[in-house]
Amino acid sequence: MIPVARALDALFALARPTGVEAVPLIRANGRVLAQEVTAKRTQPPFGASAMDGYAVSEATQGSILTVIGESAAGHGFDGSVSTGQAVRIFTGAPVPKGTTRVVIQEDVTRNGDQITVNAVETGTNIRPAGGDFSAGTAISAPRLLGPNDIALLAAMNIAEVPVYRKPRVALISTGDELVMPGEIPGPDQIIASNTFGLHALLTDLGAEPRLLPIARDNEASLRHAFSLVDDADLVVTIGGASVGDHDLVAKVAGDLGLERSFYKVAMRPGKPLMSGRLGKAMMVGLPGNPVSAMVCGHVFLAPVVRAMLGLEPAPARRQAAPLRAPLKANGPREHYMRAHLSAQGVQVFERQDSSLLSVLGAANALVVRPPHDPARDTGDTVDYIPL
Repeated sequence: MIPVARALDALFALARPTGVEAVPLIRANGRVLAQEVTAKRTQPPFGASAMDGYAVSEATQGSILTVIGESAAGHGFDGSVSTGQAVRIFTGAPVPKGTTRVVIQEDVTRNGDQITVNAVETGTNIRPAGGDFSAGTAISAPRLLGPNDIALLAAMNIAEVPVYRKPRVALISTGDELVMPGEIPGPDQIIASNTFGLHALLTDLGAEPRLLPIARDNEASLRHAFSLVDDADLVVTIGGASVGDHDLVAKVAGDLGLERSFYKVAMRPGKPLMSGRLGKAMMVGLPGNPVSAMVCGHVFLAPVVRAMLGLEPAPARRQAAPLRAPLKANGPREHYMRAHLSAQGVQVFERQDSSLLSVLGAANALVVRPPHDPARDTGDTVDYIPL
């Protein structure tokens, strides 16, 4: 068995960034910017009013000025303003030539075409051209794009965005005991759940997962499932990765040319984990216990997908919180314990069996216990991975 950190390093060595594709800006949210992009225009492209009021060349308290026109957003004043003149102006409108400030409308009394300035603020109420960004301003890559980035790219007049292609992930459940949700299981069968949970996780991460038919516990069925991976960047098998008589994934994958990187990780749940390269695809074999598969999804698959998307290879983000109840000493393997995080701290669930999906469903954190971690008291700080 190898430590979790070494397993992650080995996985990152196998993970290859996907290719680059251009997508319309409207579809770029949640994608990873693959190449630097630069603004195609300056923002604002002209000096713009920050307030509703009157644009003037100069003004003092008591000044009486003649209004000679209007400047609105999208319809600027085509002329120049001289001493003793003013232009009615609205927020976002271009500041006319010859003006140096905007007197807000609350500080003015208007009578026909004349205004009397009642007060003059310290500021100019003018947003300078390029005050936000200039043409050529760069957004560096890689960068996970969110709504704020999309707004910025739109303002920069970038209609298409170069992003990393979504990794294509083939998910293969294995086992004679499995049937699909909605089917009627036999007396010795259960419902396949792992692939559905992993499909949701991978989709949220920005991958493009697809479910392949369940592979039965015989070599022919497994070979058929592997023949369907097509152009997958990552093949994930669930179950059959241990050493029992019916655990055939390692053998069949090896017969098909798997270059194994490692097998077994010193963690719980999730020890029977393996990985390698199968042709052009990376392969990860997950354990079949439902919680084990999902925990490995958060600990291993999530960082791998991010690396394939061009983001920095890094373990799942950890935070720290105080314990709400004591914990016994940990054993020799790194332990990922289902827990619930609240404002008062983190509460580890008493039941940690790797078959209990109901406990995982109630969890919003995985408390991480290092190997041989001593007993912990209430209030001790522990690391956790948010779920």
